[in-house]
Amino acid sequence: MSTDCVIDVDLVARARRGDPAAFGELVDRHRSAVYRAALAALGSPADAEDAAQDAFLLAYRRLDSFRGDASFKTWLLTITWHQAINRRRSLTSVWRRMVAPKTEDEAEGAMAGIASGGPSPEEAAEQQQLRRGIREAIRALSPKLRDTLLLAQAGDYSYDEIGAMLRVPTGTIKWRVSEARRVIRKRLEERGHGHVG
Repeated sequence: MSTDCVIDVDLVARARRGDPAAFGELVDRHRSAVYRAALAALGSPADAEDAAQDAFLLAYRRLDSFRGDASFKTWLLTITWHQAINRRRSLTSVWRRMVAPKTEDEAEGAMAGIASGGPSPEEAAEQQQLRRGIREAIRALSPKLRDTLLLAQAGDYSYDEIGAMLRVPTGTIKWRVSEARRVIRKRLEERGHGHVG
C-alpha cells in the first residue's frame, strides 16, 4: 500500500498498531529536518547523524506519548533537539577533559580550517579575523540566544517550529534571534569591524 498520500497522524496510528513500514515512512519524510536540527545543535555531521538516530529510536519508543497537540514533525524535532543538546553537553565535557587546547593559539588552530578563496593576503587576513570574531561572538552568547540563533540561521524551521522545539512562545523566539544578532553586531563593532549587517 502506498503511503505517499497518507498524513503523518495516520502513519503514527499504523505504527502504533505494529506496522514497521509506517514508521519507516515517517523516518523517510522527516530524516533531513531531524538531521539539520541535530547539526545546528552539534556542528558535526557525524555527531548530528548519531543524535538523529537516537532521536528516531526514542520517538519510536515514545510513540504512544504523541498526543497530536502539535504536528508529528514538531514533536519529533523537539525530541531531536533535546537529544542533540544532551549529546553536546556530553561531548563538551569529554572534550574539555581530554583534548582541550592548552593555549589560545592551540584553540585558534583547533577552530581553523577556513579556506581562503582568492583575495589578497590582507583581505584574507581581514576576512579570517571577521570570521573568528563572529565565531567568538556566537560562542559568547548565552545558550538560549545561541541555540535559537543557530536554529533560525539554518533556515529550515519556522519561528513556530523553533518555539515548539525549545518550548517557548514564538514571540520569545523572534526576540532571541533579534537580540542575538544585536549582541553580535555590537561585539564586532567594538572589536573594530565597523558597521556589520
